[in-house]
Amino acid sequence: MSLKQIEGQKLAQMFIEGAGQLSRHVKIVDSLNVFPVPDGDTGTNMNLSITSGVKEVKQLGSDDVGKVAGAFAKGLLMGARGNSGVILSQLFRGFSKAVEGKKVINAPELAQALERGVETAYKAVMKPVEGTILTVAKDAAKQATVIAQKETDVLKVMEEVVKEGQASLKRTPDLLPVLKEVGVVDSGGQGLLYIYEGFLAILRGGEVSEQFTEESKQMDTLIKVEHHAQSHMATEDIVYGYCTEVMVRFEEEKLKETPYNEEAFRKSLSEIGDSLLVVSDEDLLKVHIHAETPGEVLSRAQVFGEMIHIKIENMREQHTSLLEDAHPVYDEKPSSEQTPKEKSEFGIITVTMGAGIGKLFKGLGAGVVIEGGQTMNPSTEDIVKAIGEVNAKNIIILPNNSNIIMAAEQAAEVVAENVSVVKSKTVPQGLAALLAFNPNQGLNENADMMESAMSQIKSGQVTFAVRDTAMDGIDIKKDDFMGISEKKIVSAGVDKIAVTKQLMDNMIDEESEIVTILQGEDATDEESESIYDYIEETYPDVEIDLHKGDQPLYSFIISVE
Repeated sequence: MSLKQIEGQKLAQMFIEGAGQLSRHVKIVDSLNVFPVPDGDTGTNMNLSITSGVKEVKQLGSDDVGKVAGAFAKGLLMGARGNSGVILSQLFRGFSKAVEGKKVINAPELAQALERGVETAYKAVMKPVEGTILTVAKDAAKQATVIAQKETDVLKVMEEVVKEGQASLKRTPDLLPVLKEVGVVDSGGQGLLYIYEGFLAILRGGEVSEQFTEESKQMDTLIKVEHHAQSHMATEDIVYGYCTEVMVRFEEEKLKETPYNEEAFRKSLSEIGDSLLVVSDEDLLKVHIHAETPGEVLSRAQVFGEMIHIKIENMREQHTSLLEDAHPVYDEKPSSEQTPKEKSEFGIITVTMGAGIGKLFKGLGAGVVIEGGQTMNPSTEDIVKAIGEVNAKNIIILPNNSNIIMAAEQAAEVVAENVSVVKSKTVPQGLAALLAFNPNQGLNENADMMESAMSQIKSGQVTFAVRDTAMDGIDIKKDDFMGISEKKIVSAGVDKIAVTKQLMDNMIDEESEIVTILQGEDATDEESESIYDYIEETYPDVEIDLHKGDQPLYSFIISVE
C-alpha cells in the first residue's frame, strides 16, 4: 500500500489514535520515573495534555490539515501539564505552524512539520537536556527528512520515524547517566514514541479505538448538573470543600492484595464525603466525590491500581467565583455607569497540595492557591484561569514544583497581563519567596528579591519508595521511607522517624537558624513531636516551626534556613 498524502480527516485520526496509544500505556510511561517516589506522572501529564488536543480536534469537524493541526496545537497548549506536556505542546505548535494553510500534506511536508516542531520545542526549553523527549523527537524528525528526500510515500516516512524513535529511545541512557544508573529509558521519549506508533497504525489502515465507556460519559453529565446546583447555596454551607475526581487503571497485583468490591468501596468513600459517584468496568475505576481530605480519597482509590487522572478543585473558592459571575461585584457608588471591581496592584498565584499549606500561603498574601503539585500538575489553562481570578495589574506565579514551571511560563506568554514566574521548585522555596514580597517595590524588583530569598533555604521531604532501586549509593526497597534533601536521597529505611532524623542531620549545619516542618496527612502528631524533640535536643540553637500541612504522599516537608 502506497500513500502519497495526508488529508485533514486522516490527520485527525492520527492525533486521536496517537492519544489512544499513549493512554493505553500510561502506566508504563509513569513507571519510568527516575526517582522511586510516588509522583511518576510523565505519562499521566502527557496523556491529559494530548487529550485536550484531541478534544479540540473532535469539536472542529474539518478536513483541512492546517485547521486540524491548529486545533490540536491549541488544545495541547492550554491543556499542557508538567514539563513533558509543555514540550509535547511545543512540538505540535511548531508542527501546526509548518502546515498552516495546507489542505493536505505530502511526505516532504510531513518531515518538515516534524522538524519545525523540534525547533519550536528546543527554543521553549531554556537549558535543553539530551537523552530526553527532545532527543527522541529530534532524531526521529531528522530521519524523516532524510527519507523524504527520496521517498514519496508518507507511510514509509512514518515507519522510519517510529524505527528511528525506537533506536533513539534505547540510546537515551547513554546520553543521560541517571537513566543508566536506574536502568530505564527516558519516560517522555517513550510517551512520544507511543504517540508516533498511533500515527503509524492509522496510516497502515487501522481504526481509531475509543477509550471512554458510556457510563463514564454519564458520570460527566451528572457532575455538570450537580455543580450547577451549587449556585443556589451559600459558600459557608459547603461541608466538604474539595471536588475530587480520580480515574484508576486496575492492576492485577494490587487487586490480589486488595480485591475490588464496588459496594464496599462506595461505602468506604461515603464516610469521608458526599456527592459520591463511582463507575467501573473491567479495566477502569472512576470516582467523583466532595471531600475535605482529597488525599485520603486518592489513597483509598490507589490500592486498586495506577492513578491515570486526578482533578481536585477548591469548591469554596470556586463557589465564590460562581456567585460573583452571577452577581458581579461593583464599586459602591451612586452612578448609572457602574464599573467592574478595580484591579489590585499585585496578585500572587501559588500552587500547592494540602489544606494546611494552602492556608499558610493565603495567610502570607497569596490571592489564588491552585490545588496541585506532585501527581496532579495544573494545566496551562488552569493557571490562565487563576491569572484572571486574581484580578491584578502585576501578577507573580509561584509554581513550587519544577514540573510546573514550564506550564506557568506558557500561561504567562498567552495572556495580556503583566506576569512574572518566580521559579520556586519546592513548597519551602515558595514560602520563603512569599515572605520576601514587598508591595512597595515593582514587579521585577520583587521577582529578584523573591528568587534571592529562595536561594537561602534548603528543602527536604520524607516520602515512600514505589519500587526497589539503588540510588545515590543507597539500597532502597519498595515501601521504604526515604529522606530527600533537594534532589538527593540521603536516607532510607522502614522506620519513618529514623529516616527523618537522618535527613535532619544531613540538612542542619552550624549556620542553620530556622527549621520549618510541614506535617503530612499520613504523619501523626506524636511523630511530629518526636521529630520536634529530636531537633530541640540535638540542635538547641535552632528555632523550630511546626505546621499541619495536610499534604498527601509526603509525610514531612522540611525547610532549613
